[in-house]
Parts: sequence; structure tokens; C-alpha cells
Amino acid sequence: MSWPRNFLARAQVRRLQSHRIRFIPLQQFQSVVSSLVVTQKGEFEAMRRVLNTNVDGGVKVMYALTAIKGVGRRYANIVLKKADIDFSKRAGELSHDELERIVEIIQNPLQYKIPQWFLNRQKDRTSGKYWQLVSNAVDNSLREDLDRMKKVRVHRGLRHDWNLRVRGQHTKTTGRGGRTVGVTKKK
Repeated sequence: MSWPRNFLARAQVRRLQSHRIRFIPLQQFQSVVSSLVVTQKGEFEAMRRVLNTNVDGGVKVMYALTAIKGVGRRYANIVLKKADIDFSKRAGELSHDELERIVEIIQNPLQYKIPQWFLNRQKDRTSGKYWQLVSNAVDNSLREDLDRMKKVRVHRGLRHDWNLRVRGQHTKTTGRGGRTVGVTKKK
């Protein structure tokens, strides 16, 4: 039995309303869609280069900053609050001064009173300092840590060296990576 099309549409509307999602008819939706309005030529840039990373200019600033390795949504949020930048701006609308402020805060978070517990490299082994590692520094520190663990012959380093699971997962049947172990049928 096939249901009439309008019945299904009403059922979908009821389901959306039960989830507290606002339903907008298609005729009204076309006028609601917001577009990016650029007032002066050269003000908007579709792609920005920030900390050796290409950042999409059409995305809101907080989410655009998450393209930088080592910067998540929460860290981007606190950086924008410290830099006093509007969250509704797009990354392509930022001025050169605003970008410099953002980069300065990302690189020196402790000077702008971002708490130590918020940073991604706490009490570094070599220097004992607290850092926020971004872009290539994240990969470099991870590689150095793994090399140190392998050199000292820590169990975790050995598991990394042998390409096995490190965090206590079961390995009897899963994670074989293409290698199959099984019983062969006799002929």
C-alpha cells in the first residue's frame, strides 16, 4: 500500500516539530537563506594562509581556525574571545590586524591569560614549560616522543615499533590489517 504524498510530508513535519526543529516551507526558505555580502572590492579573501595552513574564507572564523592542526573548537573560541573578534564574521572578512592578533594569541597563550590546563603540551619533558603546539610542531613533538619511547625501550614504545595496538585493546581477532588467519579446508 502506498501512502499519499501529502500524508508523508505531514508525517515528516510532525516528526521535525516533535524534535523541536523549526519547519520552514520551501517558499519562505528561499528568502531566509543568507548570503555573504561584500561591500568593498578586495575586502573578502576566499582562502587565507594562517600558520602554514590554508584556511577557508567562507567559513565562520571559529570553525575556520580548526583547520590549523593543534587548534580545536574550544581553543579557537577562547582565542577569539581574547582577541575581541565577532564570532559571526567569516574568515575571509578578517582584516590583517585581526589575523595578526589571532596568530599572536595562538602562539603565546600564557601572555593572554589562557589557563595552563587548556594547552595541548603540558609540562614539556625537556623544558618543563607549558605550550600550545600548532601546525608542524604537533607532528614534530609526537615523532620525538615516540622516538624517545623506542630508544628507552618502554613497553608503549615497543608496541609502536612493532605496529601493534598500544592502548590495551584486544588483538586476538581484530586489527589484522589484511592478514587473515583461519582454518583451511581439506580436499
